[in-house]
Amino acid sequence: MEVKSVCVFCGSRPGARPEYVEAATRMGAELARRGLTLVYGGASVGVMGAVADAALSAGGRVVGIIPGFMGPKEIAHKGLTELHTVGSMHERKALMAERSDAFVALPGGFGTLDELFEIVTWAQLGLHRKPMGLLDTRGYFQPLVAMARHMAQEGFVPEAQAVPFAVSASPTVLVDRLLAGPTLPPVEKWLKRGSQT
Repeated sequence: MEVKSVCVFCGSRPGARPEYVEAATRMGAELARRGLTLVYGGASVGVMGAVADAALSAGGRVVGIIPGFMGPKEIAHKGLTELHTVGSMHERKALMAERSDAFVALPGGFGTLDELFEIVTWAQLGLHRKPMGLLDTRGYFQPLVAMARHMAQEGFVPEAQAVPFAVSASPTVLVDRLLAGPTLPPVEKWLKRGSQT
């Protein structure tokens, strides 16, 4: 599948360090430079707002998807190419997945991890073969990568799928890896009776 759109999961807060917003700005600009549509959660604040603003400023297309009840909290972005208001978080995630050919997580909180883990689980179950990545600003995701490897070591994840995403601190390198194809290697019959996976 050709990658034409990239979904970015990230925080509606800016984080404690300026590097998080700076990295989001570089990612938005990189997606626009490559002619890739940014799909994201539709907010105008925090890391979410920074990645959208950068893509728009660089001439890119940006599709926002926000639940109606989140509008007052995340402050829906008014300048997007498309803004879709949906009824629930479940609908938001489903539409983001439908509109995207690849997925990237930037630093964020529990909501970001929820979105990331759902899309990784869908890939593991064979529901999609889209590439996934982590923009590892300041090593933010290294504890997560270590946990993923720990789950594999303890027999809960196939070893071949221990790190199911591309990981880089560079938006350019990360996008290159996403464009190269799926990041989760298939595992035959990964779930079977009596297995520890």
